[in-house]
Amino acid sequence: MQRHLLLWILLFLSLGLNAQNVKFTANAPAAVAKGDQFRLVYTLRGGDGSNINAPSSIKGFEILYGPAMSSSSSTQIINGNVTTDSSESYIYTLSASSEGTFTIPAATITVNGKSYTSNTVQVKVLPPDKNAQAQQSGNGGGGGGQASTATSTAQNINSTDAFIRAIVSKSKVSEQESFVVTFRFYTTLEVRDIGKIEFPEFDGFMVEEQPLTPTRQMVFEHYNGRNYYAVDLRRTLLFPQRSGKITIPSGKIEMVFNVKSGKTVQTFFGPQYVMTDVKKTMTTSPLTIDVSPLPDGKPADFSNGVGTFSMTPSISATDIKANDPVTIKLVISGTGNMKLIKTPTLELPKDFESYDPKITNDLKYTDNGLTGTKTIEYLFIPRYQGTFKIPPLSLSYFDIKTRSYKTISTPEYTLNVAKDPHAGSNSATSFTQSDVQVEQDIRHIKTGKPSLVSVDSFVFGSLGYWLWYIIPSLLFVIFFILYRKQIQENADIARMKTKRANKVAVKRLKLAGKYLQAHKKEQFYEEILRAAWGYLSDKLVIPVAELSRDNIEQELIRFGASQELITKFISILDTCEFARYAPVESDTAMDDLYKDAVDAIGEMENSRIKK
Repeated sequence: MQRHLLLWILLFLSLGLNAQNVKFTANAPAAVAKGDQFRLVYTLRGGDGSNINAPSSIKGFEILYGPAMSSSSSTQIINGNVTTDSSESYIYTLSASSEGTFTIPAATITVNGKSYTSNTVQVKVLPPDKNAQAQQSGNGGGGGGQASTATSTAQNINSTDAFIRAIVSKSKVSEQESFVVTFRFYTTLEVRDIGKIEFPEFDGFMVEEQPLTPTRQMVFEHYNGRNYYAVDLRRTLLFPQRSGKITIPSGKIEMVFNVKSGKTVQTFFGPQYVMTDVKKTMTTSPLTIDVSPLPDGKPADFSNGVGTFSMTPSISATDIKANDPVTIKLVISGTGNMKLIKTPTLELPKDFESYDPKITNDLKYTDNGLTGTKTIEYLFIPRYQGTFKIPPLSLSYFDIKTRSYKTISTPEYTLNVAKDPHAGSNSATSFTQSDVQVEQDIRHIKTGKPSLVSVDSFVFGSLGYWLWYIIPSLLFVIFFILYRKQIQENADIARMKTKRANKVAVKRLKLAGKYLQAHKKEQFYEEILRAAWGYLSDKLVIPVAELSRDNIEQELIRFGASQELITKFISILDTCEFARYAPVESDTAMDDLYKDAVDAIGEMENSRIKK
């Protein structure tokens, strides 16, 4: 009896504690189409609510029904710990009546005499799909009738039902001015699988990849009169390194869609379409970026910076003793091509001991460039007492806002260097710098046994004299023979590619191993994929562009590889292509894939295959 009473007391105490942790939230779709019906849900957790006060009218929407209430509660007792979770949902059905972006106001509710307010929700209402059919039987709201607008079949997947776009934030920029290219996938079809993805190389640009969350969701978007589900596959920040018209090549993506097969079957509810899976390859159009050169009048000490920057200098101390270290720190802040800014040169007085600057970047990706700080620390040590001047450091850059060159500088620092009290009376630091001229006033006394040469000995005609002629001549002949042999080997391109195939693959596998240890899934699979494709391209002497999933088996058979080895390579390629865009794989699966790649390349190298 006492045990049961204790459990009930713990239960009521936990309910009381949870009641204090009350949360009242609102939730609705981020985007809907005009005319769609959708649900607005207010959820209360941690208490029993009463007197809900929701907006009676909402701009841009018509309230069709509500509230419909539902509730749930659960209690768990694990090792004497009691946890409860209760929730109440107040559901309203709304219809989007106007296009635009609207804010649904907050609602209030009372829990134990205390009022709680929900968050507001922003909903974007898109225009209706131009291809939407009037008859949408069995198709609910919230999706804009998307499935019914698709016209694709197994025989023909319409290019307007699914495609990939390369979108640039700017098409005309200056040298080093950043812009963003986004590869976005649009679909009205059901996606079953993701195949091979080939993003273009960005020759002529410095590249900064924007990290995208692996769990990103598709969003509802209106494009060219139709409503699609869209998702960004890649967002890249580019900095053009030269002027002129630079072309970004096409990108490719393979998708497997579930579409109508063209056949129907009779069911209790009438004829139904038979669905089937079909693979489709989509390609982006090449993009041309017009890059203009920076204007004339570039300063002589131009730092290569393009953007908007500021500089904060500081010095660790100005009154010091000889042999004490001094640090000058520059903190460059702003937005632009931060990584490409050249380090200003610090001019130091003679006989100062200096070290290479330490550079630390704390940068974030934005659509306008890299933003954050670049910290440069100059460390040096004065060796003599005296007063010294440290000239200003300057940073010249092109201001992208004013379209003009600007220069920012540090002040001139004066160092007062006192004598080092720990230096002995014979130490060089007991003098001023002006008292001592190294290698002029002081000559070190040479010690050790002297080396004497007889005045009667002559070099001419001696053995050493002739060896000076013979040995270089022999070395020249040997070098010439080896050089000719190397030229002949280099001329055989196919042989050189085959010879370096394993070396290049091993380098990439080592990098993949580092990504594996760091649990960087996307970089790991991408590097394994590059290693496999690059190795096969070099080994088979076939450009990567001409290799594909469809012809790789025939090329390996022609090369003389075994069927088991061919199957292993194809399995590695398929696993990498799928895993880069699939949910996170386990470490064991990544370890197995790494071992398979190493074994496959090793097996092909060790076998006596002759093309």
